[in-house]
Amino acid sequence: MTPGILMISLLFMGIGFLVQMRLKSKFKQYGKQPLMSGLTGKQVAEKMLKENGIYDVQVVSVDGFLSDHYNPTNKTVNLSPDVYQSNSIAAAAVAAHECGHAVQHATAYQWLMLRSRLVPVVQVSTTLSQWVLAIGVGILGFGGGNPTVLLIGILLFAATTIFSLITLPVEFDASNRALAWLNHTNLTNEQEHAGAKDALKWAAATYVVAALASLVTLVQYILIYLSRRD
Repeated sequence: MTPGILMISLLFMGIGFLVQMRLKSKFKQYGKQPLMSGLTGKQVAEKMLKENGIYDVQVVSVDGFLSDHYNPTNKTVNLSPDVYQSNSIAAAAVAAHECGHAVQHATAYQWLMLRSRLVPVVQVSTTLSQWVLAIGVGILGFGGGNPTVLLIGILLFAATTIFSLITLPVEFDASNRALAWLNHTNLTNEQEHAGAKDALKWAAATYVVAALASLVTLVQYILIYLSRRD
């Protein structure tokens, strides 16, 4: 890794760490504030799925903190214990967000479909890109590097960057669907809705930082390639 890329990586690592800390703080804050409706995350998820006409998705509990996700392969909304069992604002926000992905899947939301098709490619590119890039820039003892190998590495890394960028509209849309549904059903009052929106905002920020870090790093590698090609 070149000095410039190393500095950028460290910068975004620092920003990412701060955003993660803020996110955890927000979820702990709103995790202590119960909904007036008293519904748990599991109940919120089941209610949102039912009201969107989705009956083939199961709501299950998984281990971990902020490990919540929707799995389109087996059609499950996976909620962490702090969300599944809790009747807090944070639990409602997260449960509704993950159900937002289930709604996207059921309605064939274009960005989610595109991201799903890219998953196999990204799994390969993530594994290989760093090694190929290292060889390409000459970090692993290959002299001054190899422009052709570097270009291959850039193409592999570009797939990861594209995936990160496509993830943004998917996540923002899921949050918008969640907040609109919570508001429409009056499941949250004005104060609770503001808290849910704040929590999801910081969750989305983690994806924004990751996408920007990937994009800036990609540009740096492209500039290195262009300078060595000349």
